[in-house]
Amino acid sequence: MSTTQSERLRALLEPLVVEAGLDLEEITVSAAGRRRQLLVVVDADEGVDLDAMAEVSRLISATLDDSDAMGDQEYLLEVSSPGTDRPLTEPRHFRRNAGRLVRLQLKERGELIARIMTVDDTGLDLEVPGVKGRKPKPARADFADIAKARIEVEFSRKADGEAADDGDAEAHADESDPNDESTEEA
Repeated sequence: MSTTQSERLRALLEPLVVEAGLDLEEITVSAAGRRRQLLVVVDADEGVDLDAMAEVSRLISATLDDSDAMGDQEYLLEVSSPGTDRPLTEPRHFRRNAGRLVRLQLKERGELIARIMTVDDTGLDLEVPGVKGRKPKPARADFADIAKARIEVEFSRKADGEAADDGDAEAHADESDPNDESTEEA
């Protein structure tokens, strides 16, 4: 996609997306067989629900149909929210992921895996997880020092205050779900 087409699409679509209360994160045009695919990635501080996604998709589609931004060739429009593997590049990306674990590539210090605690105008306050029973340590990373950043997906993160060892089923017996049909009553 030429820079001018990218700039034209952004100039055309960004006001629609902003008016819908969302941020335009990315626009990508790629070949999809004989057609082209236009991927528009949108996001918001509170995330994007399906109704908002459908509405902005309709607005974008109607606007593209009324313009010549995509030319005469057929295209497939896909409107999506960012995935967990997208790079964090803007302060708003870090703010939206406060509380999550991130992998940072720092220009001077190398790689750091830490949890985002707070985000301000200049950088991040982090908590580096303790290793082998040690307590977590605070850390700071300025935006200017971050070369790359991505979310680390956590499959077994414990909720705040929850014990690290969940192996004791009797201790959690009163927490069973009354709607769980797999639970048998004696």
